[in-house]
Amino acid sequence: MEEIEFYLAEAKEMMEKAVNHTIAEFGKIRAGKAMPSMLDGIMVEYYGANTPINQVATVNTPDARTLAIKPYEKSIVHDIERAIINSDLGLNPQNDGEMIRINIPTLTEERRTQLVKIAKNEAETGRISIRNDRKQIMDQLKQLLKESVSEDDVKRGEDKVQELTNNYIKKLDEQLEKKETEIMTV
Repeated sequence: MEEIEFYLAEAKEMMEKAVNHTIAEFGKIRAGKAMPSMLDGIMVEYYGANTPINQVATVNTPDARTLAIKPYEKSIVHDIERAIINSDLGLNPQNDGEMIRINIPTLTEERRTQLVKIAKNEAETGRISIRNDRKQIMDQLKQLLKESVSEDDVKRGEDKVQELTNNYIKKLDEQLEKKETEIMTV
């Protein structure tokens, strides 16, 4: 029975990671509002090393449509600006020599629909990851059957893994619903 509990804990941890990863990916999908997390994936050349923007500058939102980036050192303002321009976010930074401002344009209905599709694809990727985790744990539980664990214990373990799978997929669907609402809200 200890082995089954171990695999259940492992399944829970793996599925939790899949949900958290998907939520992080949702955070990268901008919904027309300025959010500091939009810049999380952008790296800046800083003393020869690629460093995340939030480690070399303060990123905040003075209003709902503007991002303000204040570097800790004035010398890297141009590097930050270049990194934002070269990113695939399609943002247009304005550099005043000390600070960078980014105005976030309002999204068109067509673009909102595209973003919802992207969010749905991310959610599906998360669901697939959860199902793969379930399959892996189920295979490990079946392996226990060949050892000295009873069939009833393995069956109960499989039922619990299925229950975990259903719960985490439900969490994912709830997060997707929130993101869709956020994207479609003008």
